[in-house]
Amino acid sequence: MFKIKEKIQFPKEDNRMQFIANTKIARDIYYSSKSNNTKFLLKQRFEWMNKFINENEKGIEVGSGAGFSRDFIKSKNFKLTDLGNEEHLDHKNIDAQSTGFEEESLDFVIASNMIHHIPYPIKFFREMNRILKKGGKLIVFESYCSIFFQLATIVMKHEGFDFTLNVWDEKNPKSDEKNAWHGNIAVPHLIFDNKKKFEENLGKFFKVEYEKFTECLIFLNSGGVTSKTKCIPMNNFFLNLLNSIDKFLVKFFPNVFCMGRRIVLRKTN
Repeated sequence: MFKIKEKIQFPKEDNRMQFIANTKIARDIYYSSKSNNTKFLLKQRFEWMNKFINENEKGIEVGSGAGFSRDFIKSKNFKLTDLGNEEHLDHKNIDAQSTGFEEESLDFVIASNMIHHIPYPIKFFREMNRILKKGGKLIVFESYCSIFFQLATIVMKHEGFDFTLNVWDEKNPKSDEKNAWHGNIAVPHLIFDNKKKFEENLGKFFKVEYEKFTECLIFLNSGGVTSKTKCIPMNNFFLNLLNSIDKFLVKFFPNVFCMGRRIVLRKTN
């Protein structure tokens, strides 16, 4: 993977995105908006997960944020969790690195754009192994740190990336422990793209059942999810056209254009 820089971080006050970490405002904007852009993006990010979920299976989302996944996940036993205590959450004040759920009690866990916020990823994966039943699924949507994503991060001065970290180290945090919204978009690359290291550290817990790269322009023109940026409002025809262009770009030039990845990990032990 081409790296514009090995490491770049920005002070919080330089962030050019609005309403970061305010899920109430995010929900108010989302549900009152007439624009299809963000709804289309979220549909692409969540609906594919239903292929790996039976409607009667029991599962949670960790790091649910504004909780939009509930609009797309069809399971009847699906609950939202997060570190916060917002009203839309089913389980409040839940740390994904130590959830407090019973051992082997869940059929699936969804982690959407939250692993790159976790201070200690290895602790998170161990906890997922603990609470998932044998054969249970960890269903992940995460960032893909392509050239375009690195450039977008630099322009918006949002989150940043650090390719120099040992992501498997349990002593040094990979993001700010005092700020749950601080992130390092290089973390998914460090976890999932070095197959040898993944197998050494997580092979005894999980196997990769599904992996697919996705999205570029539909993300850049979404208008934001828990933040607000400028976009060109589009109807479903043009959004589907944009998505078709994305599929071409991501398939043939992933390291340049790809901004997201879908992964399903199956618990093996």
